[in-house]
Amino acid sequence: MTAAAAATAVNAAASAAPQVGPLLALVLVALAAVAALLVRLGGLGLGRDMAVAAGRAAAQLTAVSLVITAVLRSAGWTAAFVAGMVVVAVATAGRRITGALRGPAWWTALPIVAGVAPVLALLTASTLVPARPVAVLPIAGIFIGGAMTATGLTGRRALDELAARRGEYEGGLALGLPPREAALEVCRPAAALALFPVLDQTRTVGLVTLPGAFVGVLLGGADPVEAGATQLLVLIGLLAIEAVAVLITLELVATGRVRRAGTTPPGAVPGR
Repeated sequence: MTAAAAATAVNAAASAAPQVGPLLALVLVALAAVAALLVRLGGLGLGRDMAVAAGRAAAQLTAVSLVITAVLRSAGWTAAFVAGMVVVAVATAGRRITGALRGPAWWTALPIVAGVAPVLALLTASTLVPARPVAVLPIAGIFIGGAMTATGLTGRRALDELAARRGEYEGGLALGLPPREAALEVCRPAAALALFPVLDQTRTVGLVTLPGAFVGVLLGGADPVEAGATQLLVLIGLLAIEAVAVLITLELVATGRVRRAGTTPPGAVPGR
């Protein structure tokens, strides 16, 4: 790419970004307020959660925007930042599943790390993703977020299913099934639903949405083919990562290692 073309790409990316100022703040506040009001009026009980989530997102992205330049100058700081992302993802998924941040909640580190680490290592070792902070950090963030979501959805759905279908679980035990096998028979179909979001995103990419990796690479100056290849790499990577996360989380629930706070240890019905 020539210097002139690079300058044009940078200018295009800058012009596509919203201007930071009072108008942006006003629109964001209005959208968050509408979302919170709608779920409250609809009786969903998440109005406060909507407002808090919007506020946290604004604060967190502001903080990240201020430190990201310094982080990207050092491989060590980038590694520390990625490690911090993993800790937050584990805490979020663990609390979402178990209702507390102690004991069983921290088992969620296993599906998240086991899903993300091999895929990220493969992409960097193959040089498909350059081993540079500016390339690794955003890809790692996408992968960790996907693993967190898959882990949280799998754990919650599996535990809910075991709680709702306790009779079937006990029936399996009465027939001679080990506790793990009886639990898997009950919760496996519900846990599989956690893969639907990434499957739908992959099936409809380019037809319904143009995901962030595609748009980001395109605005960064790459041609559409390169942007499409990057997005495809991200999506297929997410398929592998979330499959691993779902299967490991399902195993942790079935063996009683991941269960809701205050419930019985392995051998009783998880989730009760």
